[in-house]
Amino acid sequence: MSNRQAEIAAALDVVPPFADEAALVAEVERRKRFIKNCLQNSGLKVLVLGISGGVDSTTAGRLAQLSVEELRAETGDSGYRFIAVRLPHDTQHDEHDAQDSLKFIRADENDTVNIAASVRGLGEQVAHLQKLSEARRDFVNGNIKARIRMVAQFAIANANNGLVIGTDHAAEAVMGFFTKFGDGACDLAPLSGLVKGQVRAIAQYLGAPQHLVMKTPTADLEELRPGKPDEEAHGVSYAEIDAFLHGQPVSEAAYATIVRTYDNTRHKRELPLVP
Repeated sequence: MSNRQAEIAAALDVVPPFADEAALVAEVERRKRFIKNCLQNSGLKVLVLGISGGVDSTTAGRLAQLSVEELRAETGDSGYRFIAVRLPHDTQHDEHDAQDSLKFIRADENDTVNIAASVRGLGEQVAHLQKLSEARRDFVNGNIKARIRMVAQFAIANANNGLVIGTDHAAEAVMGFFTKFGDGACDLAPLSGLVKGQVRAIAQYLGAPQHLVMKTPTADLEELRPGKPDEEAHGVSYAEIDAFLHGQPVSEAAYATIVRTYDNTRHKRELPLVP
């Protein structure tokens, strides 16, 4: 392990590879305790999470539902509950996966907020967007989508005196692969520190459908490239990112890409600058 690998893994609190199934199970229990403690320490009883149909939100959603069920059993308080929210932009091309995810999660409540009208309405009012090339405007609109989804989730949480869950994990954090104050904004991030393979392993342990466990990850924010794979945007595979974070050898090209991207996206992982 290089010094940079060790430094970055420590900064992101990366969880070591699971030694065996017992270690995986222990990590699942630790994550549920974290979720329950966050709720109880806040004095609130409701969790809210947007469900995309990918393995990250599927895993975080099931952990959230299991956690509130345990809280109800432990406290006798039926007020603890989880709201899973679909946040499509018009019709999502992989809506079937999102519905499969909801069936697996079995949330106390499913809600849907179509963000398309809000995204279009804001875009029409921002004159600066009209000056951009089609490709650049599409990219900026993608970030608008992520931020509108954040607003919707917090609106639902505020209306129910609840907390918003985020799905960021170490393999995304190291690449800065989230929209600042968009999907990067949340009250608690129960997958933090896990690499992508560990998220998949937990999803599989929890019983998620295999096609969701192994689904090609995509932020799916760009109209010109719907379903664009995360790995294409990264320039490296999740297998390489996971290996890097676990201190294992990677190619020189992958190493350089990950370190460069980590350094260039530092501002996304820090609080706002102050005097």
